[in-house]
Amino acid sequence: MVGNYDVIVVGAGNAALCAAIAAAEDGAHVLVLERAPKGKRGGNTWFGDGAMRFAHRGLPDVRKLVQRMTNKKADLIDLPPYPVDQYINDLMELSEDRADEKLANVLARESYPTMRWLKAEGVPFVLLFDTQAYEIQGSFQFWGGVSVKVKGEGVAFIDSLIERAEKLGVEVAYEARAIALQRTPEGLEVEVHRPHDSVRFRAPAVVLACGGFESSMRERTRHLGARWNSAVVRGTEYNHGDGLSMALSMGAVRAGDWASCHAVATDANAPAYGDREKMGDIFKRHSYPLGIVINAHAKRFIDEGADFRNYTSVQYGREVLRQKGGIAYQIFDAQVTDYLREEYSRPEATRVEAETIEDLAGALELDPQTLADTVAAYNESIQAGRFAPAKLDRKSTAELNPPKSNWALPIQKPPFVAYPVQCAITFTFGGIQVSERAEVLAEDGEPIEGLYAAGAMVGGLFYGRYPSGAGLMAGATFGRIAGIDAARYAQD
Repeated sequence: MVGNYDVIVVGAGNAALCAAIAAAEDGAHVLVLERAPKGKRGGNTWFGDGAMRFAHRGLPDVRKLVQRMTNKKADLIDLPPYPVDQYINDLMELSEDRADEKLANVLARESYPTMRWLKAEGVPFVLLFDTQAYEIQGSFQFWGGVSVKVKGEGVAFIDSLIERAEKLGVEVAYEARAIALQRTPEGLEVEVHRPHDSVRFRAPAVVLACGGFESSMRERTRHLGARWNSAVVRGTEYNHGDGLSMALSMGAVRAGDWASCHAVATDANAPAYGDREKMGDIFKRHSYPLGIVINAHAKRFIDEGADFRNYTSVQYGREVLRQKGGIAYQIFDAQVTDYLREEYSRPEATRVEAETIEDLAGALELDPQTLADTVAAYNESIQAGRFAPAKLDRKSTAELNPPKSNWALPIQKPPFVAYPVQCAITFTFGGIQVSERAEVLAEDGEPIEGLYAAGAMVGGLFYGRYPSGAGLMAGATFGRIAGIDAARYAQD
């Protein structure tokens, strides 16, 4: 059995659905192939908080994206611009200048137009008051280059995109695993395994947007190392690298950091895969810059205040994995608990509280004297300065290893609270080489005719570290580009 379409999109997350919508709007007959059943659709996007990093000129630009806001409320918001050049600089700096500068330019330049497009497609956006702003003296001070998320988070993002795609006539096939791709005289042919049969679909153009290999223990071991077998997966269980294998079989070239990934600190009792019974990104623990982080030896091992968590969370997730037992503990005192992100107060949060540091150590089954010494050494090293959580305040430590470069407040006011965390992988950084138009490139640098890629399959943007919100934005941006070009290729 063979079905014929203009464009076939493999995957049903953010990048894939943006590609499908863009292609359909250009007049293409589009089929989406989703490996998961309908009740588990949406890839990793479904599990995220929907935060988007895009370039803008400040609050006037951002107000055009979010729900209606009164001038009175706008006057209470301090939201600095995030220009295109800063976006590019962040991508290059965090990758130590290894990122593909052409792709970084496309992402930064097209991010705001893509946000405007998403809004027009029916995706609702709101300001990130809860996780990217602190209320200080009556003003909401935004920080870290991210200010907007999808209202209703990843669930609403996927639902909005699916609704729009179906209105445009896009067909979605669930429990349809694409496993092979080949060229025929009639076009590209995708072999699909379904629960009770196999089928082939054919189209002039194919967009591969089905994620990386983070859900495959075999592939994680092969590329990241055996240690990563103990990491839980924040999102879908269906990302096994199928799209990467198909692209490589067609002559695609590997690109990006195949030995690294996006991984963060998550609750020590988080499930092995994303929990679809509890919507939202409820297990991550990203307020660590406000306290200290210790390992099972009751010792600090990172500079918690090196930068905003938007730029350090991926690096520190991997550091947790390297600790004994793959476990760490975020410790705060009563001075900062009101600043903690909302997920810290959810019933799912694993939390230990005590009136003394020694009792806290006992409850965590750590050596009380070692923890007391660690806290004392930290407290004694703190330099004078004004604590300002919405900026790099340079309130730091001296002669302490590792140092704390910002937001160094003494751990001294009870009750003391600790949150045990482990490492959770989100997506892999290794992908395939694409052009600025999302065309999959061969070894000679020429496009493979009719083949496009988007989302986590695009290699070359992220190396080692990562600016939060850039993944979803890259997926939407290159997904839209891939859909437009795939439709035009099919029509030509």
